[in-house]
Amino acid sequence: MAVIVTIEFPGGTQEQYEETTRVLQATDWFPPKGFLAHAAGPDGTGGWRVVDFWDSEEDFIAFIEKARPIFERGGVRSVLPTVQPAVNVILR
Repeated sequence: MAVIVTIEFPGGTQEQYEETTRVLQATDWFPPKGFLAHAAGPDGTGGWRVVDFWDSEEDFIAFIEKARPIFERGGVRSVLPTVQPAVNVILR
């Protein structure tokens, strides 16, 4: 079942996000298995928010394990994502 993953990065910056995204996209395994869609932006409180759509929670967890060193190098500290079922995902 598809899932919606929301991650809040208190104090996260656009610069951190853009650099981390650039490095991720340059890997030979991007896009990762199960990845459907991604959106990110300021959270309105001085941090950064990411919302992803994945085929399954297992695919998301596998991605995080593979990407963890990239996040750590980018100064993105560990946070607990919110994962919830997606009834429907429509891609344009």
